[in-house]
Parts: sequence; C-alpha cells; structure tokens
Amino acid sequence: MRDQQLKIYIKNFFKDIRKAILGEETNYTQGSINRAIFMLSIPMVLEMLMESLFAVVDVFFVGRLGVDAIATVGLTESIIMILYAIGVGLSIAVTAMVSRRVGEGNKSKAADAAYQAILVAILIAAIFGFTGFIYAKDLLRLMGASESLIETGYGYTKILIGGNITIMLLFVLNAVFRGAGDAAIAMRVLWLSNGLNIILDPLFIFGFGPMEGMGVQGAAIATTIGRGIGVMYQLYILFRGSGVIHMLKKNLLFKGKVMKTLIKVSMGGMGQYLIGTASWILLVRIISYFGSEAVAGYTISFRIIIFTILPSWGIANAAATLVGQNLGSGQPDRAEKSVWKCAYFNMVFLVIIAIFFFILAENFVSIFNTDLLVVKHGVIALRYICLGYIFFAYGMVVSQAFNGAGDTKTPTVINFLSYWLLQIPLAYILSINTTLEIKGVYIAILISELFLAIVAIMIFRRGRWKLVEI
Repeated sequence: MRDQQLKIYIKNFFKDIRKAILGEETNYTQGSINRAIFMLSIPMVLEMLMESLFAVVDVFFVGRLGVDAIATVGLTESIIMILYAIGVGLSIAVTAMVSRRVGEGNKSKAADAAYQAILVAILIAAIFGFTGFIYAKDLLRLMGASESLIETGYGYTKILIGGNITIMLLFVLNAVFRGAGDAAIAMRVLWLSNGLNIILDPLFIFGFGPMEGMGVQGAAIATTIGRGIGVMYQLYILFRGSGVIHMLKKNLLFKGKVMKTLIKVSMGGMGQYLIGTASWILLVRIISYFGSEAVAGYTISFRIIIFTILPSWGIANAAATLVGQNLGSGQPDRAEKSVWKCAYFNMVFLVIIAIFFFILAENFVSIFNTDLLVVKHGVIALRYICLGYIFFAYGMVVSQAFNGAGDTKTPTVINFLSYWLLQIPLAYILSINTTLEIKGVYIAILISELFLAIVAIMIFRRGRWKLVEI
C-alpha cells in the first residue's frame, strides 16, 4: 500500500514539475499554498539559475585573459549595477502592478502598466547608453582602474553600457511575465538569451576559424547579442498574445494616471536598489585599496555567490507574485502565509549551499583563476559572505514581499540604514583602520545582513503592507 502511494506521489511530483516548466498554471490565489510556491518557484529558480550560470561562465572565459580582464569585468559591473538597480526597481513596480491587476481579473489594465514601463525603460537606457559609450574610459578611471587596465578594457565597458537597452527591457518585460504568473515564459527568455551568450562568449573572446578573438571586448558583444535576441522573443510573446498578458493597440498609448502610479512605486524600488548598489560600488572601491588581485578575487567569489543567490531570488520573486495576486483577490492572510513559507524554503536551500561553499571554497575559486593571491582573496570573500546566508535568505524574501504589495518605501529605508549607515562606515573602519584589513569588509557585510533581516521581519509582522493601494 505504501509503495503504491509513493509511486503516485512521485508521479504527481514530476507531473507538477512538467506543468510548472510548461506554464500550464497561472492562478495562484486558490488551492494549496505549498503547491502555488512550488509551481511558481520552479520556473523562477530555473530562470535565475541560467542567469547565474551565465555570470559564472562569463568570468570563466574572461579569467583566461588575466587579472586585468577579470578586474575590468568587476569594475564595469560595479558601474552598471546602478543601471541594474534602476531596472530592478522598475521591475518591482511592474510586478506589483501587474500581479495586483491579474489578481483582480483585469488583464487589460495589466497590459497598460506593462507598456508604460517599456516607455520608461527606453528613456533611461538611452541616457545611460550615450554616457557609457562616450565616457567609458572616464568611468573606469573614476573607479580607480590603472591606465593599463583602462586601455585594454574600456571597449568592454563601452559596449556593455552602450547597449544597455537590452538589459533594461529584459528586466522589465520578464517582470511583466512574472507578475502575470507566466514564470515559465520568463524562464524561457533567460534560457534563450543566456544560452546564446554562453555559446558566443568563447567565439568572440578567443576567435574561431578566420574570426579573430576580441578579448574581453568580445564578452560584451556576446552578452549584448544574447540579451537582444531575448528581448525580441519577449516582444513577440507579448504582441502575439500567447501568455496571460496580450499587448493590443489600445494599450499602446501614453496613460498619465498609470504612468504616475508606476513611477511612484518604482521610485521606491529604484531608491532601494540604488542604495544597495551604491554600497556595493563603495565596497569595491575599498577593496581596490588592496590591489587588482583583491578585486579579481572578490569578482570571482561574487560570481560564484551569484550562482546561488540568483536561484534564491527566484523563490523571493515567487513570494512577491503571490503577495500581489492574493492581495488583488482580497486574501491578505494567504499572502502572509505564502511569504513565511517562501522564507523558510529559501533558508533551507541557502544553508545547504553555504556548507558546501565554506568547505570547498578553494576548489571553487581555483576553477576560475590559479593565481595564488587571487585565489587567497577569493576564498576569504566566499567563506565570510556565505556565513550570512541564513540572514540573507529571510531578508530577501521579506523585502520582496513588501515590494510585491507595492510598499517599496519600507525596504528602501531598511536598506539605507543597513548599507549606508552601517555597512559602508563599518567596512572602511574595520579594513583600513584595523589589522583585519580586507576581512573587515566581509565582516561588515555579515553584520549588516543580520541587521537587515531582523528589522525587515519586525516591520513585516505589523502587517501595514496589507493596506497598500496601487
């Protein structure tokens, strides 16, 4: 009897995985909460897994070009993280508005919000693209890069920032799909774009046949092409109407009221992530005091960390969608239960990963570079940061829950307190003014993540996020 039940359970388990990957279910306001989390998280985690795989593969190939090439990627990403922050902040607003409208059963208004977000994304991308294309060398110099690094690496910065419209639209349009419950489509988009990047990376970096290698600049070209094709696929799905959201001619109009709400919600999201991003940039600046090897080691460890953090963000994004849709359908208690369950699952996942990283840190870092000093710095960064995974697991899910409800102000304030008033001053003091040196930066990260998680949970329990109207 038990064997028969086990067979049925396994059969249903794989059937649900298939449904989740194919996107056969988009209503998450009824039935089992655990099943809703599972059905949303599977494609979201797979989506983020490909994004994290892209990050690791990218630095794997670039790592073959030497320390300066790795440092170029690290410094450029510290700059472009500002753009990521804006894109993610805008995506928060899109997910909150689309999920709320879908929960209410008004898909046409969800499409209105999506189009206004596209307009904003294009405007921001144009401004950043022009700046990055013209002033690539100056931006690298501002980040403390040596003149030799600037001369060999500015092409990477120029192309990646210059073609940032692909980044912005990829963020925003996938937020539309996730908010609508079409997580499987968002997954397929990233698998397509990042899969292409993984194939093109070695071709453009090292060359193939008669095509000469372009070095680190080739990595930027491969990334931009891959993301660009992904955006074309997103637009095809939206206008074809094969997903929950179908973009019609009536939606392709400027709608002031919707735009005003979108900008209001996204400003909090942008501010929230700009605070975190600016903090990350300043951390890199502090680390640069200890040399290119320290920056390279941190860059490698950060890419390895992203490999696990991004799938973890998939679970957090599932929480945001569940909060938005359940608030839209008038079920705040179900929304809250979904958040606590997502946070618990996230914590279990990250604790397991942290154990592996702590024990095998040197093995992981050595895959990407064999320079003894680079490996040493990478191991220190990886071990210290993964110790904070248990706090980070709860902090990220609860913060995304606020965002899913449209309350982007609360996480912004929490981030400001955690990163600017605590993390940065503490990192500088511990690393520059004590014998801890670079370890002080990572201890500061641990302390700030613990503080963030505690404060976020305390405020979330008050329940005011349930009353937010968007």
